Amino acid sequence: MGERRDRDGAGRPRNARPRDELGRPLPHGAAGIATTPDDLHLSPAESLAEAQRLLDAGRPFHAHEVLEAAWKDAPEPERELWRGLAQLAVGLTHVRRGNATGAARLLNRAADRIAAYGAEPPHGIAADELATWSRTLATRITRADAAAPDLAPRLMNT
Repeated sequence: MGERRDRDGAGRPRNARPRDELGRPLPHGAAGIATTPDDLHLSPAESLAEAQRLLDAGRPFHAHEVLEAAWKDAPEPERELWRGLAQLAVGLTHVRRGNATGAARLLNRAADRIAAYGAEPPHGIAADELATWSRTLATRITRADAAAPDLAPRLMNT
């Protein structure tokens, strides 16, 4: 008989294994990094601030979780922007894990989604700058010249 799968209170499958700073599962009982609660609900400003804090700390996987929660809560006109921001964070996770091909794919998809909001980005999000940054990083890593790249973009205009 196989291992029982972790489930939340509603019976949905969850992985209760601890995770490292890049979101990779660790053995049960290992000390891991706290993940974002599945029921996280923050304002857009709080989501951006927390995601930025996590990106600055080198934890793009966890920033992705915050941005994904914002995506799920966003009004329909903003959903693709938040989806793009979450994809950008996943792309950065793949860069840190050494998966240049997957990272470049996600960074370019993220750039396409984010760029669509360049004319009137909500919440002070630096849409044009993020799209350009994301595409530039995707190009750099596919050329293998991304030694020590800056992997913490600025999410908001300053």
